[in-house]
Amino acid sequence: MFNFESPEPELLKGILQPLLEDFQYWFERSRHLLETQEIESLGTEGQADLLARLIQAQQEVSAAQMLVRVMEGKAGIDTAALMPWHKLVTECWQVALRHRLDHPID
Repeated sequence: MFNFESPEPELLKGILQPLLEDFQYWFERSRHLLETQEIESLGTEGQADLLARLIQAQQEVSAAQMLVRVMEGKAGIDTAALMPWHKLVTECWQVALRHRLDHPID
């Protein structure tokens, strides 16, 4: 998951830290939606599954953020570890879009 041979710690910190913060932001927004709204298009089980995956991803990103901080930018994260988080954010955006289309604000 982590790559400890980063030749550019400042570049890595400048890109990786904001990316991880973005994941946390979108996961938190999606989590709030799932915890406060009924998402008819997902169904009860689908909504519970997505929420559980979000909580797991938040924990994983938090652990990655802590390691990047502790390593002071000398460790990276393999893109194979980032891709599931990216896919989950995309899935959450799609769910939120469907929910907004189903519940337009008057």
